[in-house]
Amino acid sequence: MSAEGPSSSQAEPPPRRPKVIKTNQQQVLLYVVLTLLLSLATVWGGRAMLHNSETLTFAVGAPNSDEALFAAKLAALLKSNASRFRIKIVNNGDNAKALALFDRRQADLAVLRTDAKVPLRARTLAILEHDLVLLLGPGNKKIKSLAELKKKKVAVLAESDSSLAFVRGILDIPDGPDAAKIQMAPQGVTLDKLFAPANGFAAVIAVVHASKAIRDKGYEQAARRGGFTLNAIDEVKALARKFPGISDETLTAGTLAASPQIPDDDLETIGLEWLLVAQSRMSLTTAGELARTIYENKAALGLDSGFASRIEPASVEKDAFVMAHQGAADYINDDTKSFMDKYSDMMYLGAAALSVIGSIFAAIYAKITRIAPEKASELSTAILDIGERIEHAHSLDQLECLQDELEGILRGAVIGLRDGTISTDGLDTFKLGYEFVRDEIGMRRDYLKRHAGEAEKAARDATAPQHDDSNVVVVKTAQSA
Repeated sequence: MSAEGPSSSQAEPPPRRPKVIKTNQQQVLLYVVLTLLLSLATVWGGRAMLHNSETLTFAVGAPNSDEALFAAKLAALLKSNASRFRIKIVNNGDNAKALALFDRRQADLAVLRTDAKVPLRARTLAILEHDLVLLLGPGNKKIKSLAELKKKKVAVLAESDSSLAFVRGILDIPDGPDAAKIQMAPQGVTLDKLFAPANGFAAVIAVVHASKAIRDKGYEQAARRGGFTLNAIDEVKALARKFPGISDETLTAGTLAASPQIPDDDLETIGLEWLLVAQSRMSLTTAGELARTIYENKAALGLDSGFASRIEPASVEKDAFVMAHQGAADYINDDTKSFMDKYSDMMYLGAAALSVIGSIFAAIYAKITRIAPEKASELSTAILDIGERIEHAHSLDQLECLQDELEGILRGAVIGLRDGTISTDGLDTFKLGYEFVRDEIGMRRDYLKRHAGEAEKAARDATAPQHDDSNVVVVKTAQSA
């Protein structure tokens, strides 16, 4: 009998499955990293979409007008600050035409003075400038009320014809012969010349930017020569009812001149406001960001002439002449926003992205890529295969090979149960199969040992010396002889 077993008993046991715990942990780590990266990319993309470049059309008057120069400064500021806003400046013949363009929704921004016809959809972003109405009389002549100037010759000292119409309105002078007495003063003319007897003006009404009036040394020079008297305008409430755009202005002592001091005491007068307005349909975010940029950089937006050198927040009062844009009002009412307020949109977007992307990767891991632990019952097949080969083991060496293979499966099962590569599903079946095959190997071993003893005895008997009968006869014969 050959001591060598079948070739199948000498085969190497199948390699164990790779440790799925390590593999699954690597997958989980990979999916977590991918989830974070994709969420960050989503937030970045969402922020880019929300903060993509936006071009705002700014309708202004002539290129050298105050509003046009302000628009140019604002455009340059936004560009230098790498803002997402870009300003497209559209020049018109005058500010009235610019407002008409704005009213037709062909512009996002415009500048208006509160005596102009206000478009219905205009909303204030900021107050750029105040215009003061100065009632000046020749020499020491006091003017007690505007009513005194009716049917008298009055010079209007201003930069545009719109101020001429405004003065005729507050003097309540309709179109006709009397209206011709209210005349625009030539640009650059001094008060001395206007009050010269040859001109015959009973008063000069100046409509000037407050910032320019404070800087103008001409008032001080004229005052030193005793050229004029600054008078109060007390009809503020009556005029405001007729012209809602009129504001109540107070000139503090020494506003126009320090020596001599003009006025010599606080003086009440009227004024107008220059407003930066936006379309009501402009988004709250856009309006709020633009208002914030203007307020935080107002020192850089003032013109050399003084226009817009004292920018103020829009009035958020309900009775404001032009309502504040809600985006600007939100910023004004809550100037110090918390971190959550500033970045809540991005945080909500990030949380949503994490939830969606994480759920997708979790589903992929659970249904597709996850390596499930091997069931203990599946190892029973390998054990039963060993059991089928036991009857073909004709030597103890072959049987020991099967025993080693069985113990290898058991060792692998114990390690797998410890590290999670094998589940406890079907563990009772595995134990039953293992015990059955183990007992079969024991019985086969006893059988081989028992038959191996009988074979050895038969072999010894076969090789023992045997006596020949012929020799015995010969011996006996010799003895008998």
